[in-house]
Order: sequence, then structure tokens, then C-alpha cells
Amino acid sequence: MPVQPILRYPHPVLKKLCHEVKQIDTSIHDLVHDLVDTMHEGPGSVGVAASQIGVTLRVCVVDVSKNRHGKENNHGLLCMINPEITSRSGVATMREGCMSVPDYTGDVERATEISLQFCEPDGTKREIIASGFEAVAIQHEMDHLDGILFLDRVTSIKTGLFRRKNY
Repeated sequence: MPVQPILRYPHPVLKKLCHEVKQIDTSIHDLVHDLVDTMHEGPGSVGVAASQIGVTLRVCVVDVSKNRHGKENNHGLLCMINPEITSRSGVATMREGCMSVPDYTGDVERATEISLQFCEPDGTKREIIASGFEAVAIQHEMDHLDGILFLDRVTSIKTGLFRRKNY
């Protein structure tokens, strides 16, 4: 499947609420493949949401297994359709970046452990508990599905937003 171009802030689609997937069919399978390929192509990317490639459906992918922060604690490649967080605990501030906002990173406060449920591309319902960097990455991608960017959650615009030195 082809790598898709990433929409950049302030593209209006990035602020839209994504629609629930009603039926998993070949178009959803194609979308998941496009998201995975696009994630793997992105510099340092650990996730991509459908809205970032212009599709307003509740689909995202996350894989922190190759990142130094997630290497020891991860579920591998997660292809999530209609993900929903069912509980959150703990809190930590971490530096986040985003392919849709390539020039900046920011300090964002997130839950350190989440329980979530979602459908896999084969229709299987799955529930997992994610923690640490993986939990942060999942929350970041799920925010995209709600039209929220990390810029909206930066702890302080004055002291918590940083110009990226290189990308």
C-alpha cells in the first residue's frame, strides 16, 4: 500500500471529530495498510491516525517497539478501529512531537496507564492495558480522532512549547 502525505497544521481536517467505523471492509483494510506504511516512513514515527491522512474515520495505528522509550514495554503493532479508553491512572509530563506539527515539540501531561478496547482489522474485539510511552502514544493518536492536537494540550505555551532543531 502507498505511503500517504501527512496533513499539516492548520489543515481543517485535523480539527474534525472522526466518525465511527460501522463496517470493516476492504476499504478499512486498505486504510490500515496505508497508515502502517505511512507510520513506518515517518521520521521517528510511532503512530498515525486516519485524520492525519485526510480520512475522518476512527482508525489509528501505534507501534513503539522500535523506539528506545517503548522497546521494553509494548504490545507491538496495534491497528485500532474505534478505540475507546475505558480507564486512566497516573499522570506524567512528556515531550511530544507530531508529523502534523513538524516544527515543534511540547510538554504534554498524560495518563501513565490506560485500559482500552478496540476492534482489530479482522473484526476481533480486543482489550489491553498500556503503560508508559505506549500509553502516551495511544492517547496522542486517539486525540487526533477527536480533532485534538498536542498543541491543544501543551502544559504551557510560554514554557512548554519548543521549536524542533531538526526533523
